[in-house]
Amino acid sequence: MTITGAGSRGLSYAVLELADIVEYSDEPIEAMRAVATGEHRPTTPIRSVLRTMVSEVQDLTWYHDRDFWRTYLTHLATHRINRFQLAFGMQYNYSHDPNARDNYLAFAYPFLVDVPGFDVQVSGIDAAEKERNLATLRFISREAARRGLHFQLGLWNHAYEFPESPQERYPIKGLSAQNHATYCREALRAILLACPDIAGITVRVHYEGGVHEPTHEFWDVVLRALREVGRPVELDLHSKGLDDRILTAARKTGAPFQVSAKFWAEHWGLPYHQAAVRDMESARPDREDLSGVTRGSRRFTRYGYGDFLTADRDFGMLFRVWPGTQRVLQWGDPAQVAAIARSTALIGGQGVELCEPLTFLGRKTTGSAGGRRIYDDPELELPGDPWTKYSHTYRLWGRLLYEPDHDPEGWRRELRSAYAAAAGDVEAALAAASKILPLVTTQHAPSASNNFYWPEMYTAMPLARSAPSELYGFDTPEPGTVGAVGPFDPELFETIDSYTDDLLGHRQSGKYTPAEVAQWLDDLAEAAETHLASAVAKSRHAGAPTFRRTAVDIAVLARLGAYFADTTRAGIAYALHTRLHGSAYLRAAVRHARQARDAYAAIADLTTGVYVGDLAFGDRASERGHWADRLPAIDRDLADLEDELAGAQPSSQRGTVTTVPEAGQRPIADWQVPGTFEPGSPIAVRVTLAGDVDCRVDLHYRHLNQAEQWVSMGMSARGHHHEATIPEPFTRTDYSIQLYFTVRDAQGEAWIVPGLDTLTSQPYLVLQHA
Repeated sequence: MTITGAGSRGLSYAVLELADIVEYSDEPIEAMRAVATGEHRPTTPIRSVLRTMVSEVQDLTWYHDRDFWRTYLTHLATHRINRFQLAFGMQYNYSHDPNARDNYLAFAYPFLVDVPGFDVQVSGIDAAEKERNLATLRFISREAARRGLHFQLGLWNHAYEFPESPQERYPIKGLSAQNHATYCREALRAILLACPDIAGITVRVHYEGGVHEPTHEFWDVVLRALREVGRPVELDLHSKGLDDRILTAARKTGAPFQVSAKFWAEHWGLPYHQAAVRDMESARPDREDLSGVTRGSRRFTRYGYGDFLTADRDFGMLFRVWPGTQRVLQWGDPAQVAAIARSTALIGGQGVELCEPLTFLGRKTTGSAGGRRIYDDPELELPGDPWTKYSHTYRLWGRLLYEPDHDPEGWRRELRSAYAAAAGDVEAALAAASKILPLVTTQHAPSASNNFYWPEMYTAMPLARSAPSELYGFDTPEPGTVGAVGPFDPELFETIDSYTDDLLGHRQSGKYTPAEVAQWLDDLAEAAETHLASAVAKSRHAGAPTFRRTAVDIAVLARLGAYFADTTRAGIAYALHTRLHGSAYLRAAVRHARQARDAYAAIADLTTGVYVGDLAFGDRASERGHWADRLPAIDRDLADLEDELAGAQPSSQRGTVTTVPEAGQRPIADWQVPGTFEPGSPIAVRVTLAGDVDCRVDLHYRHLNQAEQWVSMGMSARGHHHEATIPEPFTRTDYSIQLYFTVRDAQGEAWIVPGLDTLTSQPYLVLQHA
């Protein structure tokens, strides 16, 4: 057998792959002989995982555990993850989190180094503890480098004191506005010199990172440290609030750098890059205050790729999957990871970073002593840090970002080892269940913030009497009700209110409707439960901890799918009631709300005694607790709906409006679109419809720039062909161009093309510069 690789990392992947084959084989020699010849190249150059420290009492356990790091980093490298970020300072958002107390390593420098010329000290931290912290950081970065992992140090907070926080556990003395930037520069330089295997740093450059906007002068000083360490150190700039002045400061360093944007706000949506951000993210005039740039002219950079994807940019683009959607339950869908890899390549991105499962557990003084603990059932507890529960997630994440067409044997051998005859059904059940919450997040977006919106353990919005939500009202369009909640991709998905208005107006936009999403959720839940039942029947070890952990999570995800499906249908029925004042619609809303309540009650039953009673990812009620804690609010809303129905006048309306119009036959469409274009030249596009159909086709196009709006035009029909030209002025651009079509038949039904034929397809096309 001959093994070759592009450098030490490529060679190590080949060796680790053979080791993995042997580990999961009953006949290792035969398995080695059966290895097929192949050549493998990465689709996604950067395949990263982020772990953050948020709690002194909880996270120092794993931070200083060297055996943990050896095992964990080896697992990442085995599955072709090639970057690891250890992040400090993510637990608090400056100016948004009063009474910050758990600030250990939040402003990391003085917890790690003394800086000559600066009398900066942390109360309660002596020299020995500081040296131990630094030695551990040096060890982690060295062990990462030994395994071919690029080690990224995340420095997410540069505030040395938090506002309205008199009880900080570790007050920092010796800093002021006058010496803040120069101290940070020298401290960063000292850390980089002390830890030569730190290959890059990530910084949060907007006001939540602790610096008053505009921040470019501060960063111009701090980032000079990168020029003074005698080696290249990559710079990663978090995109929120990032402007040309900060990019100029980054260029002055001479270091390679990249911009990292959030993928689907602070959540996890369907595996494509959203066609538009919410209208609430539109640019506004700058203000003379702490957050004036981020909340003003650069507002559209907060929750997507913004305007950074120019063809001639001199920096890379990384997408970070934030931990708002799913934190605790197992996740494992190969098709979604493969689609993320393809979609990132499609728009010219260099990589993707996953905030690992359990990110933020223990944030804001909610951590438990002795390490991260999630299970109440002692039989389900895992030894040490519970990261091993998610080993399948890491396996899929690295392998399918590397190679979207990866041989399924790369993950199935692990499943066979764990689940034997039930492996196929476990894989199918988990894949279906894992699509549920990303779909929910895409369509139902009451808040972009992970601090308030957590669909995995959802705090419900009230439906009865059109009540606005106290929790989500600040981040939801007026009037702050369920019907007004927008999707995270308003270009392709509809709100309940707009869908209801379309129903009453006998029109269709072509966008994906809440009713369609509800049906998809039901289908996914049914598939997950069917395969789970089959897995239980086939398994001889259904009572074993590994099987039980997976089975409970699949069952919970399936019931969440049922809950959100019926909650959505209740919202549609209630919206019809408010417009038509028909008790029949209110009765339907009550019926669906009751079914949703039953689904959530089943989740509470499934998880009580299994998970701890307080899964705390922060100190707000929306960030912590147990599924059972959410039931009283759901019950109150249901009771209010029932009271509203009891007092409603009987409906005198003849007939009803169906909430799910009967779907016609979708036309088969083929498109002829060039893969590239010459800037300054018009672009001719054509759609051909199969069969004898009478349809109108509209073209929608936009630069690959989320600060812009989409442009639409009707296409000229010539028989089965529909043609249009994107005009020359629009193509005179530094951006790629994205486009899609809406096909509308003679009855008014409409469809998006290419669209989401599957929940892992790319709904639009992208034309790159020739």
